[in-house]
Amino acid sequence: MDDACVKTEFAPAERVTPEQLQQQMATFSQRAQLREVLDAMPVAVMVLNSWRQIIYGNTPMLRFVGAKALSDVLGLRPGETLYCIHAFENVGGCGTTRFCRECGAVRAIQSSLLGEYSVEECSIARRRHGVVDALDLRVWATPLQIGDEEFVIFSLMDIGHERRRQALERIFFHDILNTAAALQSASEFMLLDDGKQVRDIVNLIYASTQSLVQEIRTQRDLLAAENGSLQVNWQVVDTLPLLKQLFELYRHHPAAKDCVLCIAPEAEAVRFESDPTLLGRVLGNMLKNAMEASAPGDCVTLSCGRLNSRVFFTVHNSGAMPESVQLQVFQRSFSTKGPGRGLGTYSMRLLSERYLNGKVTFESSPEKGTTFIATYLLRPEL
Repeated sequence: MDDACVKTEFAPAERVTPEQLQQQMATFSQRAQLREVLDAMPVAVMVLNSWRQIIYGNTPMLRFVGAKALSDVLGLRPGETLYCIHAFENVGGCGTTRFCRECGAVRAIQSSLLGEYSVEECSIARRRHGVVDALDLRVWATPLQIGDEEFVIFSLMDIGHERRRQALERIFFHDILNTAAALQSASEFMLLDDGKQVRDIVNLIYASTQSLVQEIRTQRDLLAAENGSLQVNWQVVDTLPLLKQLFELYRHHPAAKDCVLCIAPEAEAVRFESDPTLLGRVLGNMLKNAMEASAPGDCVTLSCGRLNSRVFFTVHNSGAMPESVQLQVFQRSFSTKGPGRGLGTYSMRLLSERYLNGKVTFESSPEKGTTFIATYLLRPEL
């Protein structure tokens, strides 16, 4: 085996030698009927050895990963062929980072190697040609014994459209319906009110209307961002006025009712170039995420400033994320709030990295709480 001393944080890192790989490929190639069945399948299918390396792939699989021939992917692992951002973090490759502990694909393969048929779903963040996007997959792993050797028939299907539909249904049938219901209730109060509380009701209607329009525009921009048609309107932006604007917008948000919003006294005014609308989407999602994670009475603190050639924004809350959440927080379909959610943190990274020349990270611990950090160049690299 190669890489016998390579460390791993989850699945084994070892791989077979090139000679062993060719021998395994030849062993499988002798099963002509099995190859014909796999080639006839309309979904992408890989055959993996016991070290999770590809020894065979059908035509849909090669097309799915963008390979011209089997030789392009021979010996690689699934995450490596799909350009998963974590597949190249450790020397051991796909399956060996701490993030892989939460990957449905690795779990399914590991179960299959123990003799169990397994079906999982997984969300993969990938980077190709400098562009970050996401894959939502349903995967099947089936044990296969050939002689004395164990293999895995690993099939995968893109369920991104299914996940997008679920997310939009959740947003429009839950979040937007709740906002519309609040508008309806406020309107009914106005009809019955004697005039003393009209101002408060008007403020509620205004805040609810803002929230409704903001949610619809956010989803429109997210769809455009994913299909590459989003237009960026570069302007000079001042960090502190933008932060104050977000503070006023979100202090009436339903998620803010049990927490206290504040702007850090050290927040610094910095002028830089960005798209204020898209940047507002990113920072708004950071803020909503912090408010929803806060316990009643907790303070959510916003700040901003300059560090060398970059500008930064931070949103802090006192709660800490469990490690399992930290490992999945930027995945497209992951959320602690239930099925069909998870677009907020994903869109932070998508908009920042693909369109705004920026980066979103976070720090989380029981001692310091959770801080999301967005950093951007002072001037865009167009």
